[in-house]
This record gives sequence, structure tokens and C-alpha cells, in this order.
Amino acid sequence: MKKDVRNQPSGSNHTPMMQQFFSIKQHHPDQLLFYRMGDFYELFYDDAKKAARLLDITLTARGQSGGQPIPMAGIPYHAAEGYLARLVKLGESVVICEQVGDPATSKGPVERKVARIITPGTVSDEALLDERRDNLLAAIVGNNKGFGLACLDINSGRFSVMELAGWENLLNELERLAPAELLIPDDWESNTPIERRRAVRRRAPWDFDQDSAFKSLTQQFGTQDLVGFGCADLTLGLGAAGALLAYAKETQRTALPHLRSISQERAEDSVIIDAASRRNLEIDCNLSGGRDNTLADVLDHTATAMGSRLLTRWLNRPLRDMATLDARQGSIACLLEQHQHEELRPLLKGIGDIERILARVALRSARPRDLARLRDALALLPELQTELATLEYDHLQTLAERISQHPALADLLGKAIIDNPPVVIRDGGVIKPGFDEELDELQNISENAGQFLLDLETRERERTGLSTLKVGYNRVHGYFIELSRGQSDKAPADYIRRQTLKGAERFITPELKEFEDKALSARSRALAREKLLYEQLLDRLNDDLAVLQDCAGGLAELDVLATLAERASSLDYCRPQFVSDSQLRIEQGRHPVVEHVLDTPFVANDVTLDQDTRMLVITGPNMGGKSTYMRQTALIVLLAHIGSYVPAHSVELSSVDRIFTRIGSSDDLAGGRSTFMVEMSETANILNNATDASLVLMDEVGRGTSTFDGLSLAWSAAEYLGRLRAFSLFATHYFELTSLAETDPGVINVHLTATEHNERIVFLHSVQPGPASQSYGLQVAQLAGVPRSVIERAREHLSHLEQQSLGHNNRLSPPESHTPLQNDLFASAPHPLVDKLQQLQPDDLSPRQALELLYSWKQHL
Repeated sequence: MKKDVRNQPSGSNHTPMMQQFFSIKQHHPDQLLFYRMGDFYELFYDDAKKAARLLDITLTARGQSGGQPIPMAGIPYHAAEGYLARLVKLGESVVICEQVGDPATSKGPVERKVARIITPGTVSDEALLDERRDNLLAAIVGNNKGFGLACLDINSGRFSVMELAGWENLLNELERLAPAELLIPDDWESNTPIERRRAVRRRAPWDFDQDSAFKSLTQQFGTQDLVGFGCADLTLGLGAAGALLAYAKETQRTALPHLRSISQERAEDSVIIDAASRRNLEIDCNLSGGRDNTLADVLDHTATAMGSRLLTRWLNRPLRDMATLDARQGSIACLLEQHQHEELRPLLKGIGDIERILARVALRSARPRDLARLRDALALLPELQTELATLEYDHLQTLAERISQHPALADLLGKAIIDNPPVVIRDGGVIKPGFDEELDELQNISENAGQFLLDLETRERERTGLSTLKVGYNRVHGYFIELSRGQSDKAPADYIRRQTLKGAERFITPELKEFEDKALSARSRALAREKLLYEQLLDRLNDDLAVLQDCAGGLAELDVLATLAERASSLDYCRPQFVSDSQLRIEQGRHPVVEHVLDTPFVANDVTLDQDTRMLVITGPNMGGKSTYMRQTALIVLLAHIGSYVPAHSVELSSVDRIFTRIGSSDDLAGGRSTFMVEMSETANILNNATDASLVLMDEVGRGTSTFDGLSLAWSAAEYLGRLRAFSLFATHYFELTSLAETDPGVINVHLTATEHNERIVFLHSVQPGPASQSYGLQVAQLAGVPRSVIERAREHLSHLEQQSLGHNNRLSPPESHTPLQNDLFASAPHPLVDKLQQLQPDDLSPRQALELLYSWKQHL
């Protein structure tokens, strides 16, 4: 827009209409401006060109302004939602400019104002949102040492803030939150990792001012300070939160009464899962970017969309608070014991997404069908409370109190809203007959004017006895009572002469005048009255917004708990037991996703890690199940930390602080990192951050480089993990690593079994003690369809290599006993002793000289 709008002269050489457009557009130079003109939203200049390209609509021209043709594109206002949805998904922001003046009375262009700004992170329209995913707005402020990160869900009112140290932690949190839009200060450097994200908005640095943020936040919440929210000690976090609040108010152009509090999230309260581990575990997003065959896909049988979103939040932020986890487990146990989840779920299906409905009520954008769904939900609460009353568990009773009942509001909405209202209030027909006498009268007049006139004519004839009396209507003179010239002198005293005709006189009466005033404006007045009543309904709902939001939160949690109970029952999950001793014991554990998609029974396996055993070195063939075995362990631990039952026969575990996974390989082409560099970066992150309370999964470390480099790295990484005493599952094809068990008592070897039949491999997927006897690499290659001649030639090479290996054994000694067989890429020059060794003539030395030389070199080293 820089070329066509910001630099366009806005003086008298432009038409008044375009001058008005420029005056509005200059305040929104980087956003698409939907400029209302009659039944269309029009876009001009670069906005029109961009919209035509993104939406595949026709680019035209609208006359001239300032001597130049005006590029223009438009969409019908009644079809705007579909176009807006496409733009928001593309990360665009749209300014909606509406006509606020009356065209009939306006001199010059009709007055227009910006009604709201739709951005990816603040959109609230139902049609523009994914009902099963949170749509978050985030803001960041800080430096390389520390960051403040705030997050707002404008569709629920959840507002959180945290402070983080370092880029790695910040990027991990952004991966978890996946905000639809991200605000950063305009004075930030441009080459940060943040810039790769979509929908990053730069804002004025003063938007992040901490003092201003404190004032705006306390004003929003109606408090003197932020002590009650646990945020009093924050600095950078408050700056980010203030920027979010200002942006939300700017875009919504209305009060935000549903933003009632802010909470601080602390890293130590949750199980930390870094970005790479989150991708590898496919918690709610698979490696292709979809939701199919993820953990959330298996578990999410929720009855409501708000329950689905809550379950996803639980999965993405597992907790370490034992009281919370115990309350959730106990609730699931109670529901299972009484089979009450079977009774609750059908009722919950009728509740609907009242969390987002209430947000639209607060934003004054709720539609009639929103209120109808809220009415139906409130009407179900008494029956739901009857079912909850039978559940004798404290946490479920606490939820019942949060949900409560709202009979006054249920009765009000039941009386006010018709059973099946239209989509919008624009054309009326929303308020139920009998709710408001004035509206009923106006609608009755509008709909039954003809009958009223007939009834009036009959009554007046009977009252006056005048046979020629007629009631009529004229577009010029309005309603009238007509009498023939012969009977006109007998007109009653309350008849007022309105018009004289050749053979008749026309009169008006006070009653008919009152009817005329009502009838001629009845439709517009009825619509205005209906809109007023609708606004009053929103006012009334906003009076009880806080308790209704609590109700929605309680219903969402009840939905999740009932769903987890149903999943535990249907999928044969067990209740995990948390213990104080450091251990992880899984008996007959299963992978929840793989089990779900298999047509054959899943082969369950055990895991035992405790004070004495901290690492399992896992060997076995490719496709034998090593990755599945490792991932299922992580997913079982994760599920236990959201309070869920888990896919196993029994589980005992201590709380973990982090879950790390180094599984699979991928390039980071945009970041200029090779597969091996990505692998080493992930490995470095694990080794630098794991503790003795962490769960670490490492699969095929060192496979991206040459054999001896890779083996050495894998060996040293495993040793380092052993010293950290983290719970570790270390899968490898380097059989040499199995000798770790001989030197470290905390290491145990296990392997995945396979067998050969007719030169083909059969995977048994069973974990057995001890190392694997062979890798079955050639058999897997054959299974993949590698030509038989290649397989046969590979067998010859394998035989030759095995014969040439040290001691005719495919095991190697620990790396430090090897003579290097390759050059070190980073060696700048040979060691001085190497030069002396090369110059030495052994035949010229006596035994004593050789021995002295050896002692000398050793001392030198």
C-alpha cells in the first residue's frame, strides 16, 4: 500500500469518497481494508490487487480519482465470512469498515467507521475457527538472557504469562502453544528465530512498557495490584501481557468483560517437553501436520468442542502436581466404578461449545443461534446435576458446584428466543411471541393491518349507523374513513376532516391516526425493538458472565474426565501409581496409537528402571519395534502426568521433570542445518538439560556420520547419560555399546526379537533381556524390495568385512583402544610425537634406548 495509498495525495484532486477512504486507510497501512459500500465490501489499490490474488476474485477499476484509474475488487457483504476465513488462514489481518451514517440524510459520502479488526489471533467468529483447537494470541518481550511471554485466548478469556531464560526455552514454549499470531517489539533485531514464524506482528516498543501494563491490567481486572493472581514479581512478563491487552482492545473495539484474571505458568509445575520431542511423540499433530494417528486422535472422544480443546491442553502440558493428578485419577476411578460416564456423556453432547458462545456474548457478537444453544445447554443442567449427585467423590462434587444451575437465565432465554432462530438478528424474527407486549403489538400491526382495518370498518358502521362508511388507505394521505357526500354531515364529533372529494368526504379519527402512526413505521420499529431486546439479553447474560464462565470450565473438565473414563474402559487402560522412590516400572505396556491402528493384537512389553538400573541399551533389527517400544514408554509416562489411565497392565513411576526424545532424522534446510547437525543439536540439548528425574529416549545416535565418529559419539553420550542417572532408553545398531553393561552396573541390555524363515525375516516385537545376536539389515533390505543381486553381493561384502574385523568378531573394544582409521576433520596439525615416531628407525635402537624413549614420550604426553 506504500505506493498507491500512503503516498497518494488526499487533497481536493480526489473525490470525497476516496478522501474518506484514504483518511481511514492511513491508520491501517499494512492490513486489508474492507470498505462497506451498499451491499458490498470493496477493496482499493494494492488491497484490491492483493485480495484478487489471494481470493481469486476479479480485479476491476472504479472510475478515476486524482486522474488515475482506481483498482478495485469487491465481495458481497452477506458472503464475507467465507472470504474472511480464507484470509485469516493465510495469516492476513482485515479491517472491517462499516457505514454508520444514514444515506438518506447524509450530505456527501455516508459516514464510515472501523467496526473491528479481524486478525489470526483475535478472530472470534465461529465460522473462522477450528472448534477443536485453541486460537491463541501471544506476545514476547526481552533479550537473549530472559523473555516475558504472555498468551491470550480471546475466545475463552484465558490469560497467562510466564518468564523464561534463553532462546531454547522460549522456542519450546512457542512450539507448545502454537499461537496463531505473535506480537514482538518493533525495535527487535530482524534475524531472530522468531522471524520464521507466520503472522508475526511488530508493535511499538512502548506497548510493552511495564508500568503502563500494570495500570491497564489492574484496571481491566478491577484490582489494586496483581498479588492475587501470583504475578506481582513479574517484570518482562507484565510488559508482554500489557501489549496483548492493548492489541485485543484495539482489534475488538469493545469492552472485554470476559478477561477477568491472569495466571502465571511456571516451568517447574509441568513436565517439560522440548520442541523436537513434541514433534517426535506426535501428541496432537503428526509429522505431516495433521491430527490423524496422534495421541489426541486416540483419546479425543469428547462430547463437546471445549472438552476437546481442554484435553489437548492437558496433553501438551502434563503436570507434576500430585494433588491435581490424584484428583483426576480418582474422578476417573469413581466414574468407572459406577459406570456413570455412560450416563453423563449423552447429556454432555447436548451442551455445545458454551465457552466460545460466552466469549461472543462478552464481545457483543453472539448470534441468535448462540443464545439458542446456550438456552438448550442451561436447560440440561438440572438433569446433569441429578446424575452428578450420585457420585461420591470430592473433586466431582467440586465440579458439580462449579457447573451449578442457572434457572433464572434458562427461563429467560427459554421465554425470549424462538426454538429455531435465524442465523443473524439483522432481519428480526428472533424474539419469541409473548416475551414483550410492545414488540407483539408492533408485529401484530405489521402482519395484520388489513384485518385491523376490516374490524375498524365493521365497528364504525355499527357505532355510527352510516351504511356508506368505508376505511381505506392512500399512499399520499395515509389511512382514512370515507363517507358519501349525503352522509358526511352525520359524521360523529370525533371525525376530523382530512380530504374533500367530488362525491365523498374523508376523515381521520384519533384511533385511526394512532394506528396509522404505528402501521406506517411498524416494521422498522418492530425490528428496532427486537434488536433492543436482544441487546438487553446480552446485557443480562454479561451480568452473570463470571459464573457462566466457571460453569463452562467445569463442564469442559467433566467432559474430559468422562472421556478418559470411557477410553480406559474401552481400551483396557490401568490406573498408574505414583511412588516416592525413583523408578519406572511398566508391566505389559502398549503403544496407544499403534495398538489403535493394528488389525492384529499388539505385543505388550515391560520396562523396569529403578535406583539400580537407569539405562536400557536396546538392540535389534530395523522395523523390529525399538522406536515403538521407546515411544510407548514416553506416552505412558506423559498420560500418567495428565491424570489419565494408561495402556498397560500396571505402572509404578516417580514424577519426571522432562521427557526428551532423539528419534528419527530430518534436515533443517531453512536453517542451513544438515540431518547430522540437527541430530547433534538435539543430542546436545538432552545432555545439557537432562537430570536424574528426566526420561530420555535416544535412538540411533551417531548414525549420520562415519562409523567410528558415530560409534564414539554414541558411546560417550551413553556414558554421560549414565553419569546423569537419567531414566534412559538407548536404542542403537552399534553392537559395541552392549559392552557398557560390563562397565556400568546401571546399564542393562535388552533386544527386540526377530527370526528368519526361508531367508525372510519375521518380527516378533517382543523385548527380551540381553543384546541382539545380529542386525538383520540384509533381510530388512530384502523385505523392502532391494534387488536380489544386490542382496547377494552385500552378503559377500559382509562376510569379507567380518573376517577382516578385529579378532574375526563383529564386536569392537571400547573406542579408546582403537587406532584411528580416519583423519580428524578438525585437526589443525599432526602431534609432535607423531613426527618423531615417523622419523624413528627402530632397528637402530637398543632395547634399553627403546624403553627410555617410551618413558620419555609417555611423560611428554
